[in-house]
Amino acid sequence: MNDTLMYILIAVAAGIASGLAFFLIFKKTLESQKSSIQKEREHLLQEAKREADTIKKEVAISAKDAAYQAKVEAEKEIRERTKELNQLDKRLRQKEEVFEKKLDQLERKEHELNRKEREYSSRDRVLQEKENQYSHLIKEQMLTLERISGMRAEEAKQELFKKVEEDAKFEAAKLSKKIEDETRENAEKKAKEIISFAIQRYASEYVADATISAVSLPSDEMKGRIIGREGRNIRTFESVTGVDIIVDDTPELVTLSAHDPVRREIAKISLERLVSDGRIHPARIEEIVEKVKKEVEAIIREEGEKAVFDLGISGIHPELIRTIGRLKYRTSYGQNILQHSKEVAYFAGMMAGELGVDIKLAKRSGLLHDIGKAVDHEMEGSHQEIGAVLAKKYGEHDEVINAILAHHGEVDPICVESALVTASDALSAARPGVRKESIENYLKRLEKLEELAMSFEGVEKCYAIQAGREIRIIVKPENVNDEMSAMIARDLGRKIETELTYPGQIKVMVIRESRYVDYAK
Repeated sequence: MNDTLMYILIAVAAGIASGLAFFLIFKKTLESQKSSIQKEREHLLQEAKREADTIKKEVAISAKDAAYQAKVEAEKEIRERTKELNQLDKRLRQKEEVFEKKLDQLERKEHELNRKEREYSSRDRVLQEKENQYSHLIKEQMLTLERISGMRAEEAKQELFKKVEEDAKFEAAKLSKKIEDETRENAEKKAKEIISFAIQRYASEYVADATISAVSLPSDEMKGRIIGREGRNIRTFESVTGVDIIVDDTPELVTLSAHDPVRREIAKISLERLVSDGRIHPARIEEIVEKVKKEVEAIIREEGEKAVFDLGISGIHPELIRTIGRLKYRTSYGQNILQHSKEVAYFAGMMAGELGVDIKLAKRSGLLHDIGKAVDHEMEGSHQEIGAVLAKKYGEHDEVINAILAHHGEVDPICVESALVTASDALSAARPGVRKESIENYLKRLEKLEELAMSFEGVEKCYAIQAGREIRIIVKPENVNDEMSAMIARDLGRKIETELTYPGQIKVMVIRESRYVDYAK
């Protein structure tokens, strides 16, 4: 029992001793760590102080450098400004010297002018006196002349002006007649000039109407799809159709431009289908264009066959029938050429029946008279020459070829049917309203034409004939001589060009006729 208690006490004493030892060791460790931390802290504080001193020194040096640089730049700028001011001061002194010199010159000139003014004043008084004497003498002479002539000065002046005006008009008319006579020797050259001026005057509007087609779009976004990425779609479309696409700022509209009306029609139908379908890419464009080409080709052949069948004509070569069908897409002055050709054929056939000549030949010639217009953009020459070449190539009779060549008067007709085709062509083209203008505008143009003719002095009557393509003027022979007649014709032509808009050309004819009547009793 006592031993057990003793062992316990020993154990307790050993535990307390070990605890004290552990506490002492731990305390010593803490003190050593505290000492090291204190040393490290002092070391860090010293390092931070050294870095702060370094930074402070660097900042001070930088500030000194910046201040020095600013001082240098300021001194440089001051030197430059001083230099500029010196130059300005020098220029001002120079200008001041020049100004003083000019001022001295002006003062001298002013003195000189004052001296001359005094001299001129004395001279003016002398001149004024002489002028009064001359005026008095002239007035006396005028009164003497009026008394001798029995006419006042104003009346004599008007009479002189009238005489001079008449003489000038007569001389001008003689000169104009002489010039016209001389220019007749160079008629071909002048005709070419007139034609070139007419082309320049009318070509732009006609070409725009005859070579473009417009395609409506559902929205402006479609323009971007037509162009495609990097322009692939529009390049493909233009290459496979041969037609230019004009994409501009016009809202919901693009324009197709080409001289070939068939290609333009193919392009128009193809673009409308692509827009309607919505799938626009190179492969689809080629597919649609190829399909439309076949459809248009079929339409062309059908239109040619229909025209031949409606007129009861047989034996025309298939290629000529196809060319006739192409006229469906050709216009002239707004008139469809296929309809015009059928109309000419009907007119020629009716007149041939009335005269008892070959009706079928007249219809055949009438239908083919403008066949050259179907391909005149592909071949050189007038449409009459091109049409004659086509007709001869495909085995048409000489009478048909002659009708094609003669329908605009370039060659003489060799048969009645050729003359009938010429007359029918004029009838179809000249009737009011057929060529892009309403009957109201047509009548207004005729009235304006006659009004311009009647505005000339000496004109007695005038008549606009041939649907306004010719104006005939009858002048008073006792008031207008031959030279003045030529001058009226020329002046009216210029006035018509200036004040009227018209297709083709207008012929101006001035008629001066003297009639003497007597009776034998």
